[in-house]
Amino acid sequence: MSKKFLIVGAGFYGATCARELTDAGHQCMVIDKREHIGGNCFTRYVEEADCHEHHYGAHIFHTNSQRIWDYVNRFASFNHYVNRVKVSHRENIYSFPINLFTLYQVFGVKTPQEAVACLEEKKERIEEPKNMEEWCLANVGREIYEIFIEGYSTKQWAKHPRELPASIIKRVPMRLNFDDNYFNDRFQGIPIGGYTSIFEKMLHGIPLELKVDFLQDRDALLGKFDHVIFTGPIDSFFDYSLGHLEYRSLRFDHQLISCPDYQGNAVFNHTDSEVPFTRTYEHKHFDMKYTADQTAVTFEYPQDWKPGKIEIYPVNTEENQNLYDQYRELTKAIPTVSFGGRLGQYRYYDMHQVIGSALEKVRTLV
Repeated sequence: MSKKFLIVGAGFYGATCARELTDAGHQCMVIDKREHIGGNCFTRYVEEADCHEHHYGAHIFHTNSQRIWDYVNRFASFNHYVNRVKVSHRENIYSFPINLFTLYQVFGVKTPQEAVACLEEKKERIEEPKNMEEWCLANVGREIYEIFIEGYSTKQWAKHPRELPASIIKRVPMRLNFDDNYFNDRFQGIPIGGYTSIFEKMLHGIPLELKVDFLQDRDALLGKFDHVIFTGPIDSFFDYSLGHLEYRSLRFDHQLISCPDYQGNAVFNHTDSEVPFTRTYEHKHFDMKYTADQTAVTFEYPQDWKPGKIEIYPVNTEENQNLYDQYRELTKAIPTVSFGGRLGQYRYYDMHQVIGSALEKVRTLV
C-alpha cells in the first residue's frame, strides 16, 4: 500500500530515503529550509578556478562497504583523490595523519622499531587517562600533543583538551609506516562534477521545495502525511523544551586567489593556537584539475554555535548525551515521525554512515 512521506532535509539522509521510498512505490515530498539541496555537502562550480568549491568544508567520500560504494556510484563517478593532509605548525610543515615520516620529521626516527622505542620513551605514565590531553600524553607524548593536538583542538572546540573526552582524538589514525592516507577504507574519492550533482540525480522526479521551514508549520504538515522523516536537530523538533544540545559551528571564508596553485595540497591543518583558522582547502586539488590560472581557497574558522548558525559538530559530552537520550524518549510518543542523520541522531556521522543509516531506516519502513 502506497504511503505519503514528507522528508525534511535534502542532505544524504533525506535524499537516500526519498529515492528508496519513491522507487518502492511510495509518494514522497522533500523540503529544505536552505536555498539549495545537499545540506553541508553542497558544492558550487567556480568557473574562474575550474573546480567545485566544497561550500561547507571538505567532504571526501570513503567507505569500506562494497554495498554503500556501489549505491553511491549509481549517482556519480568518482576520481581517485586520496586525502593526504598536511599540518602547518609555526614555521614547519608535517605529514598527517601521524605516520613514520611525521615521526622522522619530529624525532629523526627512520624505522618502525625506532619509532616504537622513541614513543615509548616519550609517553607519560598515566594509568587511566581521563580526557583528551591525558590520552595523548599517555599514548604519544608531549611533543606530538603540542604540535598536532593542543592548539588545534582548543580552537576547534573552544575548550582545552583536558576538558574534552578522549573519544574525539581516537578518530584520528596513527601509523608506524609511511602510509599518509588519512583513511583506511578500501574506497575513496571525490565525485566528478561535485556533490550537488549526486543530489540532483537522487532527487530526480521527486517533488522538492526549498526555503521551507518545517518547524514554522509543523502541526499542519504532520497532518498531511502518513509519515515524516525529520533530519533537522532533534531538540528543535521539540521546541528545545528540555534545553539545547550543544554544537560547534564553522565560518567559511571563500577566496579566489590569482595564482595557479596556492598551497600545493587540498587540505592543510593549522595547529598554532595563534592562527585563527583551523584549516585551509584548495579545491582544485579535490577535483584534480590544474589548468586554471586562478584557484579557489577556503579558510575555515571555528565558531560558537547558537540557534540560527549551522550545526557542524555535536559536542558529545556525557551531559549532552544524556540530554539527547531524553529527547529520544520523547520520540517514542510519535511513531509517525522518524529522526535521522547527524542532527536527528546527534552523531558525528561520515557520509557513508549517513547513507547506511538511511538505507536501514527505509528497510524498516517498507
